[in-house]
Formats: sequence, structure tokens, C-alpha cells
Amino acid sequence: MTMSKIIEGLLYSESHEWVKVDGDAATIGITDFAQKSMGNIVYVDMPEEDDEVSCGEEFGAIESVKAASDLYSPVSGTVTDRNGDLDDEPGLLNRDPYSNWIIKVKMDDPSEVGTLMDAAAYEAFLAAQA
Repeated sequence: MTMSKIIEGLLYSESHEWVKVDGDAATIGITDFAQKSMGNIVYVDMPEEDDEVSCGEEFGAIESVKAASDLYSPVSGTVTDRNGDLDDEPGLLNRDPYSNWIIKVKMDDPSEVGTLMDAAAYEAFLAAQA
């Protein structure tokens, strides 16, 4: 199995979402491991702006030709933006899961990111799953 790409400076959840934190703003997407596991992504279900998301709770889903997978929010807060490009071209997540984010959230409690893994911890987590 090819090694999944992991980006330094992002935080990672056990459900394979990544988070980029900037103050109280969080940009959320799926990891390279997640998109490789899914295969060819054909649909992304995501919340609308101003929707609330809760840490550890489902906020959407991704469908591929072989599976559907729920998305879990790594943080709690209010959706400030959604990546509308994915409505027309969900396969962007297969091409580059790190530059094609899914939602942006204004966090209620930025300390929640303390439960997430850094790149090294996520790499170890993936190795343990293999």
C-alpha cells in the first residue's frame, strides 16, 4: 500500500478529517488516506453556511463509486463557508484532498483542537491501522 500524503501543520482526526486552524477559524477537509480508501468520489453532502456543527458529530457524507462515508466534524461551531466547487466536481477531493477543503467553521471553543493529532501522531495512527 502506498504511503498516504500527510501535511505538516495540519491537525488530524481518527475519522480521517484534517483541520487547518487560523485563530478561531477552522478549515476542514478529508485526508489523502480517506480519499484513497474511498476511491472515485462522486458526491459530497455538506452543510450550508450558518449551520451549526458539533465536535465528533456527523456534518455530511462523501459518496464514491464503491462506498459512502460519513464526515465527522473535528470541532464545534458555525459553518462560515462551504466549498461549492465540490457540488459540480466532487472528484477534486481525489486530485488534491488538502487544497480542496469541504467546509470552514468559526469555532465555538478553539481548545477542542487539542484532542486532534499532529502530522507525526496521525502517521503513527495510520501505521497502527495497517
